[in-house]
Amino acid sequence: MWGNMFTHTKKKSLLQGNELTKRAEELGVSLIELYDVHGVRSEPELQRRVIEAERAERESRLWLIAVISSVASVFSAIAACIAVATMK
Repeated sequence: MWGNMFTHTKKKSLLQGNELTKRAEELGVSLIELYDVHGVRSEPELQRRVIEAERAERESRLWLIAVISSVASVFSAIAACIAVATMK
């Protein structure tokens, strides 16, 4: 059970076409310089940009969780010090 939980990863399929464009717009991804000299859009480049934007969004949430965890640790340490001080 535990082995599967850590080794199994669900791969998300890459978006394409209109879904990709819509997701890029939702994330605020730049659509500039995506077209070659023939006017064909580079989907791999747009997919890379979307993946990077999603990664940045996740990292910003993790940063907030880390700060909250640090604050909770400080409060816990203060509570432990008070408990020890009042036992004397």
